[in-house]
Amino acid sequence: MIFWIIATLCAFYVKGLCGFANTLVFTSILSFGNANINISPVELILGYPTNLIISWKERKSIDLKICIPLAAMVLVGSVAGVFFLKNADVSVVKIIFGALIIVIGIEMLLRELSPGKAKQSRILLTIIGVLSGFLCGLYGVGALLGAYIGRVTDSSKAFRANICLVFVVENTFRIALYSLYGIITMESLKTAALLAPFMLAGLGAGMLSVRVIDDKIIKKMVIVMLIVSGIALILTNMA
Repeated sequence: MIFWIIATLCAFYVKGLCGFANTLVFTSILSFGNANINISPVELILGYPTNLIISWKERKSIDLKICIPLAAMVLVGSVAGVFFLKNADVSVVKIIFGALIIVIGIEMLLRELSPGKAKQSRILLTIIGVLSGFLCGLYGVGALLGAYIGRVTDSSKAFRANICLVFVVENTFRIALYSLYGIITMESLKTAALLAPFMLAGLGAGMLSVRVIDDKIIKKMVIVMLIVSGIALILTNMA
């Protein structure tokens, strides 16, 4: 149980600080000794209230013009995934998306480090937006979603607010889907209940850290987490 506690504290500290990547951290710590079918429902149950908390706390920074189209794409991706995953080799697709996330993350980092502000390409943003919603809904991977929202928001508050609101929609749908297919069990609910205090502690520490860490540093940390997410996506699907 100690590894579950450590994973929870680390994952939701990152969640409170960056607004995403909790799934990456949680799964990475636990995947060596636990099956994904046991990890995912617990992380989903723990993550759902954190998305509600952050999106409510930063509600003034929510931009519905960003959230509504992405939430719609997430739902479309989730519905498509029910049929697609039965007949396709998802590992190859995930590796391709992982490489795309790395490229976008590096471009964002270079743009952030440059003194001038580069003009955003509407066509590129549209492509990233469509792919991000599809990837998040299809595989539960939010890295490309983070890459898109990171490009269209100017502050860490706006980033966290908008990405967490989209995650609320995605989580609600996935909880219903997991319940329907029996993936969420009494055992996973009990484990999530035991870990809930540690989730709140990690989340609280992350949200407090936001107050003392410079916004520019947090934005760079978000970009680095995107690149790490892309690398992890490739490595975990190459075996």
